[in-house]
Amino acid sequence: MPSRASSTTRSRPASRACRDTPSVLVGGREVALTNQDKVFFPRSGTTKGDLVRYYVDLADAVLPHVRGRPFQMKRYANGVEGEFFYQKRVPQPHPDWIGTVRIDFPSGNVADFAVLNEIAALAWAANLGCIELHTWHSRVPDIELPDYLLIDLDPSADDQWPAVREIALVVKEAMDGLGLASYPKTSGATGMHILAPIARDIEYPEVRRFAKALAKVVERRVPAIATTTWAVKDRTGVFVDYGQNARDRTIASAYSVRPTPDARVSAPLRWDEVAEVDPAAFTLGTMRDRVRAVGDLTAGMWERGVSLLGKFDQVGLKEPGAERRRVRRSSAPAWR
Repeated sequence: MPSRASSTTRSRPASRACRDTPSVLVGGREVALTNQDKVFFPRSGTTKGDLVRYYVDLADAVLPHVRGRPFQMKRYANGVEGEFFYQKRVPQPHPDWIGTVRIDFPSGNVADFAVLNEIAALAWAANLGCIELHTWHSRVPDIELPDYLLIDLDPSADDQWPAVREIALVVKEAMDGLGLASYPKTSGATGMHILAPIARDIEYPEVRRFAKALAKVVERRVPAIATTTWAVKDRTGVFVDYGQNARDRTIASAYSVRPTPDARVSAPLRWDEVAEVDPAAFTLGTMRDRVRAVGDLTAGMWERGVSLLGKFDQVGLKEPGAERRRVRRSSAPAWR
């Protein structure tokens, strides 16, 4: 089916309140920043201003993961101990340099999502209380075509982190066998994400079908600790979740801060450190030193995507039909 995304960059004129808000120059843009001294993480005293500075400082590492993707806002106006709300539609008014994309939903609803394409946009989002960067698995203009496959390891109990690490290495082994590059990262919560960049040539249902078969392969290799059982009440091991590979599903991107008391971060990992990794080591306060020490472990990731076509039979599946295959648009996107 044709892509149901179209681009727009129109915004309403800024209100007087917005015009009167002090602004800071970020990446050559004037960004209105408010209440920068408000404490967002009471345990450490970390403020909203600290959150904004984190995303600005790590923008070179963050932007390749969010640029061009519909951005699902989850806003914590009063920090991690306050209420939060989800917001799909880009706020009005918004700066005219914030990218947007209009998306139609099967329900008939339409929403203009923000798209964070530059460093100033990261500061703008953090200032709105977006602690996390939740984005789609696809990018404009081809929002029906995901550019990575995700396996999300989700423990069912507090004592299963050692099993998460062991299963992650089994996922790597399986992806290696399929010729897929694999990139692990802590989820920043309780689990681990393994991403495999893929060519944008098949739609979400086919990527999900492939991910499910891959998850079953992993389950068969370590059945004592891994499960693909969907019902939470029936799970006995770590859930090898393939279900996030679907349209309108989001995950916290690499380097995203999470709304935990210790301001934990979804941190990219080297495979040789997965077996012993402690996710508590990666926080808003430690990640700058981490990146200085090891660099951006995801550098070049998005140039390594390979097609899943021709690999379905390796996981016991039929290849997608022609109706599920797509040719990427060759024209440049009109959004900005």
